[in-house]
Amino acid sequence: MRKRVVITGMGVCAPNGIDLQAFAGALETGRSGIQFYPELEKLNFRCQVAGKPNINKNYINKYFTSLEQRGLMASGLIYGVIAGVDAWRDAGLTPTEDETTDWESGVVFGTGILGIDKLREAIHLIDERKVKRLGSTSVTQTMASGISAYLGGIIGAGNQVTTNSSACTTGTEGLIMAYERISSGKATRMLAGSCSDSGPYVWGGFDAMRILPRNFNDKPEQASRPMSASASGFVPGSGAGALVLESLESAIERNAKIYAEVLGGAVNCGGQRSGGSMTAPNKTAVQKCIREALLDSEIGADEIDSINGHLTATAKDTVEIENWCKALGREREDFPLINSFKSMVGHCLAAAGSIESVGAVLQLSNGLVYGNVNCEDPHPEILKWIHPSRIPQVSVRKAPKIVAKASFGFGDVNACVIFKQYNS
Repeated sequence: MRKRVVITGMGVCAPNGIDLQAFAGALETGRSGIQFYPELEKLNFRCQVAGKPNINKNYINKYFTSLEQRGLMASGLIYGVIAGVDAWRDAGLTPTEDETTDWESGVVFGTGILGIDKLREAIHLIDERKVKRLGSTSVTQTMASGISAYLGGIIGAGNQVTTNSSACTTGTEGLIMAYERISSGKATRMLAGSCSDSGPYVWGGFDAMRILPRNFNDKPEQASRPMSASASGFVPGSGAGALVLESLESAIERNAKIYAEVLGGAVNCGGQRSGGSMTAPNKTAVQKCIREALLDSEIGADEIDSINGHLTATAKDTVEIENWCKALGREREDFPLINSFKSMVGHCLAAAGSIESVGAVLQLSNGLVYGNVNCEDPHPEILKWIHPSRIPQVSVRKAPKIVAKASFGFGDVNACVIFKQYNS
């Protein structure tokens, strides 16, 4: 029999909020964190707007010692540590400082590219035959597992400590991995999350692909337009999200605050067949993933109150809505309320699933469904499937009981997780 799994702590480092309270307030009021960056203009980027957490030196001092801050630090690692430590503390847990290993706690913290600025510095130093100047932290800041290893050391984790990487699906996939480890009895609690570096070396490839918006450099807050007829590409973002998943027994024993219950989820791949490719989804696989998530969660499609979609503000938004409708067997006014937080934070790449999962769970704990920004003109192809009332323009005070969160990433990989309002 599977153990019940709940969420007892959350942390976030997002473009529109670098702590849980600020992030929740921004989502509720529709405040964007997308800005114009002169650096991108100087580098001749077509898209010169992006989402990046606004962190100052004093804030970093709360999480890193002066010794740890020597040299160039990977931005994704900074975001991940902030979100991860905040989530752990929010759960009422204290990072261990003694020599005791916590065998019941583990970490699954994903990333796509980590420490690309540090890697660039290393390449130049090596090419200049100055390898001795690389410093002792270059390896930990450029290896993908650096973030999970760093967090594992902070909390003294003795259970599984690993980093997953599945493009835009990374954060949601990692959360499901953590859920499965606890539900099977292999761990008591897991710190799950993901992070993504910021900056031109991460975003440049997407700009070269011409899939970023070019006509909103003078009005950045309007640039990210999921489900909109005037959408012209996704806005690149960065940051980190983290959630503490814990067995219900442990949470009750600790008298911990419970945000929501994780009912189940599913992960699959379309195999880049039947219309699927490195950048396009296999419709059958997406629908199968959603249905299998419902099956794993032991709920019916009619029980979903709200969906937080992947919905990136590209041409594939219309396909995603079609897939949701077919997978759930629900259309028009019968369709759940749906939103995309990318309108306010951009597409945070590997960090997207975890940042958005934090927002999805906040809806359950705060009793509302957050509104969509920049979607006053829903795409006509979307309106063939669902009624415009299903795309709230402002936050709705309607307490959802069950929320579905999905991510669909490069490589034709999919993940869908089901969150439920906790009931003892």
